[in-house]
Amino acid sequence: MAVFVLVHGGGHGGWCYQFVARRLRAEGHEVYTPSLTGLAEREHLLSPDIDLDMQITDVVKLLHFEDLRDVILVGHSYGGMVITGVADRAADRIDHLVYLDAANPVNGQSLVDVAGPLMLLARQMGRVVDGVELVLFPGNDPMSFYGVTDPDLIEWMKPKLTPHPWKCFEQKLVLDNEDALWAIPRSHIICTSTIDGRDIEALKATSDGRVWDIDTGHDLMITEPEAVTGYLLKIAAL
Repeated sequence: MAVFVLVHGGGHGGWCYQFVARRLRAEGHEVYTPSLTGLAEREHLLSPDIDLDMQITDVVKLLHFEDLRDVILVGHSYGGMVITGVADRAADRIDHLVYLDAANPVNGQSLVDVAGPLMLLARQMGRVVDGVELVLFPGNDPMSFYGVTDPDLIEWMKPKLTPHPWKCFEQKLVLDNEDALWAIPRSHIICTSTIDGRDIEALKATSDGRVWDIDTGHDLMITEPEAVTGYLLKIAAL
């Protein structure tokens, strides 16, 4: 049995992994899908203090309080920033890192550094609410960036999406335990449409060639849960 911790991306919550988590549990695996502070069912905790560091701490605390070890830690999109920080702080608890169409940062980078044009566009459409700068507002049709086209999935997602504090995307990642972090095996599951914007050879060099792509939109855990689960099971069997 493997232990999976699935970390969501911007504007989402643990709910976005329902289809994948259900399949992994059916195979006998232990699965955690935390929602980061200020998002989804934790949106009532929104405050000016929420940043990348706090959301990294969310997951580190989960690992410690649930006493999770040998974890396969998965991060989608912005979640790549989070899981990299988590692995830096809790390398002894992580067995494998999986970047799910995710940011793949190095020390000193923010998500704005990694994906500047997209994030700056999101900021232009943001707003300040109760002293907190927020981006990724659901709006009337939030699916263009997430790559979801199925009407039923769109209706399922719309009431669950929540705006995300901009500070999380602007804050730079600080790594203090890089030798242990970069020693953790890693894999990349990406969308075919994002290949052109990635250095695939560099990703393969740091993951023993484990770079797989799925021809779907950015929210691949929602649009292609069977394929995502298949790759996660392959990783668990390594």
